[in-house]
Amino acid sequence: MIHQLKHLVLFGLLSLTFFKSEAQVASDKNFKPAAGVSVKVNTSNVTVTWPAGTNSNGRLILNLKNDEPLFSSVQLSKAGVYKSVIENVDPQFILTEGKRDLVSQNGWNIFFDKVPLKPHHSYKVGFHKKSISVSSKGTRTIITLPRVEAPNFKGDLELTLYNGQPLFNVAAVVSTQIDSTAILYDAGLVAKAQPVKAISYSDVYEHLQIDDISKPDTAKNLAVKYRTIIGTNDKAGIAVFPAPHQYFYPLDEAFNLKFVWYGNNYRDLLPGFGLGIRQELQGDKRFVPWFNAPPGTKQRLNFFCLLGTDGADNLLSKVKQFTHDDSYKPLPGYKTMASHFHNEFIMSVVLAGNPVPDSPSFVKVLKRQGINIVHLAEFHYTAHPKGPDEQRLKELKALFDQCSRLSDRNFLLLPGEEPNEFFGGHWLAFFPKPVYWIMSRKAGTPFESNTPGFGKVYHIGDKTDMLNLLKAENGLAWTAHARTKGSTGFPDAYKKEDFYLSDRFLGAAWKALPADLSEPRLGKRVLDLMDDMNNWGLKKKVLSEADLFTIEPENEMYAHLNVNYLKLAKQPEYKNGWQPVLDVLEQGKFFSTTGEVLIEDFTVNGHSSGQTIAIPADGKCTISFKTNWTFPLNFAEIISGDGKKVYRERIDLTSTQAFGTKTFSKVLNMKGRKWARLEVWDTAVDGAYTQTVWLK
Repeated sequence: MIHQLKHLVLFGLLSLTFFKSEAQVASDKNFKPAAGVSVKVNTSNVTVTWPAGTNSNGRLILNLKNDEPLFSSVQLSKAGVYKSVIENVDPQFILTEGKRDLVSQNGWNIFFDKVPLKPHHSYKVGFHKKSISVSSKGTRTIITLPRVEAPNFKGDLELTLYNGQPLFNVAAVVSTQIDSTAILYDAGLVAKAQPVKAISYSDVYEHLQIDDISKPDTAKNLAVKYRTIIGTNDKAGIAVFPAPHQYFYPLDEAFNLKFVWYGNNYRDLLPGFGLGIRQELQGDKRFVPWFNAPPGTKQRLNFFCLLGTDGADNLLSKVKQFTHDDSYKPLPGYKTMASHFHNEFIMSVVLAGNPVPDSPSFVKVLKRQGINIVHLAEFHYTAHPKGPDEQRLKELKALFDQCSRLSDRNFLLLPGEEPNEFFGGHWLAFFPKPVYWIMSRKAGTPFESNTPGFGKVYHIGDKTDMLNLLKAENGLAWTAHARTKGSTGFPDAYKKEDFYLSDRFLGAAWKALPADLSEPRLGKRVLDLMDDMNNWGLKKKVLSEADLFTIEPENEMYAHLNVNYLKLAKQPEYKNGWQPVLDVLEQGKFFSTTGEVLIEDFTVNGHSSGQTIAIPADGKCTISFKTNWTFPLNFAEIISGDGKKVYRERIDLTSTQAFGTKTFSKVLNMKGRKWARLEVWDTAVDGAYTQTVWLK
């Protein structure tokens, strides 16, 4: 059956509905595509062309017949000559639906869930071409096709083309009305006949591999670097990859679970030859929470495609640029700091009698990521925090000695612990120098004593002792994974306690947990807590945390990492102590990020985060921020509060293209407000947030 077209244009939206009757084609002056974008329609296809960089255009030819692949041709031009990259492929999705435990712990914020151990089902997502619409938003073009569905889910297929890059995003945007739902998805491009001549990828040791697919076999799963699989036809190639952080739901481990696939008949659900991205249903076989899918939310099951005509190696290099080669970009005047690592090097290697390498793999990995300062969380249920004293002091000395040995001019390895004693819930301790302390104090034992070979030693018996230790040694503490995991109910439960009210209690730590593919930002749980703490008026801070165990080159570290950029003119040396690091945290002179978005400067009436300023009588404040990004930005949000209510001023940044630096400014009436902070998020849901500016 030949489907013919009628199209209607309304409010900048080109809409086409398929009828059996004779085609009627109308034009309308209201349709205003993004600059350089053209849309052409005939009875069998829609051709959309967009500017893809200097002297280059990308082109999608969409086949509107239901029995034929949607992508008739994906093309890229150079100097006006178009070259076909891939032909006759369909974007396809597998949706796996499971059951979320909303009862036993803390509702949608649960981490300690084991979804794959409960009944779950995987379905190929169905797609019926009924209509198509093309709209523009900023510098991007959005193509929408309704009638995407799987059991319990319905929605649309959405293609987003990004001006300035040969980049587009493919998303099945689906919703369910079933409560307590958790999901995973696999996705990719699939063809009836083999659509590429070769498959390329980087192995986990960063060597480009080219697989022989002259005799296509059953689909295989691959552990790769940069989360990318590339299909090529001679020099023309298409790279398929996920959002670098959003696609990876939180786990305790960053194991590389083979997140890409290619070949025939993937999972016996996608007939034909394809290549794409995938999730391992069993995760790391510990706590495996998957993604939240609350009723009515629009879950974006999505992946990116980047086109090239200069070979797989060159194309992979361009993919890597979006994540700074999976590392944190140096920023003048800043040092990068990551926190909360349970690699347990001391207990599993140093004190276990195993050979101690000159440069352990975890140090090499963290240096490779571009991290200058690492705050550990050792002895997590592995050592003797309460003694015997001799054993505890031996463990601490080994930790201090190794941190000193492994630190250098550009890498500072700092001791830290997650004590989980005295205060309630889980929390981290951070001192500006080596401190010997034991988490028990028997009757008659002094708070402080001198021990031969170790010097000053503290015995801590309760929360008062712990606060006194933090004061005595100028240390800091903060809530780890607030409001979830072992900190469910905290810091709320102790927000009126003396230790929490003290300036020695920094605040809390942020991680993208839980995961929800409908959210335009990551880690809403702790960002909401940040607003709550601000309205409590306690001037707390929120740094980012990794909360990971094994750290190896083979792991998918970057997807699970985040970092804090500290305003430090120079790197402290271990031998002199690292008080400047704690000072910057306490003063709020830092921002936190997934890595792709950097907030180089943020001011309210010229004052930076951590400072307190008097606002003028009319309440008018000029809010400025300089940001640097890779993926095109989606929005910035200026968040403020009056001690009770939270206010949000969203700035649409869809006019940005990839790889930019710009200073933005906005005047807002902040009368009655007591604080303000900033978040910036991109189209892949990578982002950054600042600390708070206090208003009076």
